[in-house]
Amino acid sequence: MTAIEHGQGGGPEVLVPAARPVPVPGPGEVLVKVTAAGVNGPDLMQRRGLYPPPKGASDLLGLEVSGEIVGLGEGATRWEVGDRICALTNGGGYADCVTVLEGHCLPLPPGVPERDAAGLPETYFTVWSNFFHHAAPPEGGLMLVHGGAGGIGSTAIQLGAALGLRVFATEAAGGLDFCRGLGAERAIDYASEDFVEIVRAAGGADLILDIVGGPTIAKNIKAARHDARIVNLAYNAGSEVTLNMMPVMLKRLVLTGSTLRSRPDAFKAAVARELEDRVWPLFGAGRLKPVTHTVLPLAEAAEAHRLMESAGHRGKILLTP
Repeated sequence: MTAIEHGQGGGPEVLVPAARPVPVPGPGEVLVKVTAAGVNGPDLMQRRGLYPPPKGASDLLGLEVSGEIVGLGEGATRWEVGDRICALTNGGGYADCVTVLEGHCLPLPPGVPERDAAGLPETYFTVWSNFFHHAAPPEGGLMLVHGGAGGIGSTAIQLGAALGLRVFATEAAGGLDFCRGLGAERAIDYASEDFVEIVRAAGGADLILDIVGGPTIAKNIKAARHDARIVNLAYNAGSEVTLNMMPVMLKRLVLTGSTLRSRPDAFKAAVARELEDRVWPLFGAGRLKPVTHTVLPLAEAAEAHRLMESAGHRGKILLTP
């Protein structure tokens, strides 16, 4: 099969097609013929050599796919050959075929084209597991989403709004209308507006999703309401900061971070079932939709990474074998 390798890592130019054996599904796994694979921030980090795969995982990039199940490993009984699914992978999605634990697969959401479904698992697993897994959304609460036009941001805006939250999102001026179109009550131009002032005037944020880091971390603490939860999923502006922690104590804030790939398999399987039961029906009801910015051939993975690093995309970037 054809797969995209990244050698010892570096810039997007290190992504090159190569021939690999078709993987063999192990116990509890399925073999998926890939229809499309999503491009995500951790892929860029792994390509740069900053996010090595966990022990036993594929060395290839690609954390989410859609496609057809074409093989079953020993003990895999949830799916049948021929089923069309989307899945959270542990790497290996940038290829013609990939093996996935059967519990990390989901049916295609109602009304979602198979290709576009490839852009759902990584972001929906991430947002759901950090904010709504075993936790009901605060009634009438406010969710602040930084980077609202990206893959994670566009998912968080839609999901928060669909669950009844007021959603405010920060973004560059060119992405404000896009955020409002996804359900953001207030889209904030981070270059010319003070999100702390705007959010505090609305009563403060109950939930904050941050991919920026750096000086935004202290501002998030100021913008948070008492008992708020602040989750950092990336630190694009830096992870080393000096903070006054007194407001964290006085406001009883939860200030945390998260990565998904290293979570236990059973945890990810539990999240998959919650998504299938509680979130996937919202696609059929028209309350959620996939947001695909562009689709490129697998051989143009380097261009997909350049596009994502330029931060000019709106929603997800997909690759098709």
